[in-house]
Amino acid sequence: MDYTKIDDIDLRDIPKITDPRGNLSVIEGDLLPYAVQRVYYLYDVPSDAYRGGHSHKEQQEFLIALSGSFEVILDDGENKKAITLNKPNKGLLIPTGIWRELENFSSGAVCLVLSSGKFLESDYIREYEDFKLFKGA
Repeated sequence: MDYTKIDDIDLRDIPKITDPRGNLSVIEGDLLPYAVQRVYYLYDVPSDAYRGGHSHKEQQEFLIALSGSFEVILDDGENKKAITLNKPNKGLLIPTGIWRELENFSSGAVCLVLSSGKFLESDYIREYEDFKLFKGA
């Protein structure tokens, strides 16, 4: 049984170095509670499409809107919460055992994901009913 709750989700500031030539943000040190094992990004997502629709048994993920905006719908099996990501110096840390769906992508939106694990299909829970069983709901 997984006891991860909505309150365990963390919207984190990414350090920003401001410069007249353009800003720079850095992810290093202890900003993330894990070593990044996989990096991927979503782009050219139609505004009426959605991504995600799964949970992880062990992986944690850190989502950043590098460009544009999108909404992350989070569900711990009992409570739901929607968070809009629209700043490249803010990231959403999603722990294990949280169902997520990404939707309402703006034109030109790019979602960067820094994952704690390499792709492993057996780590995914892709059916919501299976997710509820995993959570003991």
